[in-house]
Amino acid sequence: MPSAQSEAVRRHWIAARLALEGPDGAAADGESWGDLTAEPRGVDYIETGAGGRPAMWAVPKESVADRVLLCMHGGGFVSGSLYTHRKLFGHLAKATGARALIFDYHLAPARTHPTQVDDATAVYRWLLDEGIRPDHIAFTGDSAGGGLSITAQLRARELGLPRPAAAMPFSPWVDMEVLGESYDTNRDRDPFFHREFVRQLTGTFLGEFGDPRDPLANPLFADLSGLGPIYIQAGGDETLLDDARRLAEHARRAGVEVRLDVFPDMLHTFQMAAGRAPEADAAIGRMAAWVRPRLGL
Repeated sequence: MPSAQSEAVRRHWIAARLALEGPDGAAADGESWGDLTAEPRGVDYIETGAGGRPAMWAVPKESVADRVLLCMHGGGFVSGSLYTHRKLFGHLAKATGARALIFDYHLAPARTHPTQVDDATAVYRWLLDEGIRPDHIAFTGDSAGGGLSITAQLRARELGLPRPAAAMPFSPWVDMEVLGESYDTNRDRDPFFHREFVRQLTGTFLGEFGDPRDPLANPLFADLSGLGPIYIQAGGDETLLDDARRLAEHARRAGVEVRLDVFPDMLHTFQMAAGRAPEADAAIGRMAAWVRPRLGL
């Protein structure tokens, strides 16, 4: 059974669904997302710019300065920010013992694909130009940011940039065709991410003439060979579960080292309850333990 604390995540998505189905048809306030996360103690936040984008360093008190988590927030490419996710990535940085760099990419519909992948790649290039070695950088992100943690590597490879040490997408959104069977099998368990709504998000992100099979939007159609190790987490009750499963299988077939952990009874991005729910803290701990040796920590 899920903990009482983790039920806050379910209540969040129920409230978002009610708002979506209300008279205004609007999703819940994106900035309230961060209310799920407890403030991590001993983490400083420093706002900066990176690759032409607003960014923020999350710096744990005893972190190693030359190891960096490059953090890509979720929100369906239409919401979310470095402020909604600073605490989540602060927890992960603290558990890892590295700094985290969180940045804002342009949001749809004002800017559609491939703007977001180009923004992420520009921030990665900035980190390299700042003297951080690629094998000291791990990409991570949730939901849309989880997919971006893979597609940004593909864009970086196109540009001749070195690959990062690893990637840690959680509840990744990668299937722009919205074909996963878990949209049906988990529909009654997931209160928010129903297939029809995700198709709307996809259309907003890709724009009128976007291709849902574009490898830089949908890495299930990309050549993933040569990427570094990938650790994927997903909730057992989320409708995007098959996104995680299919990404893991596609990467394995390409010869990439992959680990996939599915947390029973958990919903999309349940890690947002870090510092409050034991399931979220356990997931963050697993991520940190997995990535530390890959960053040489």
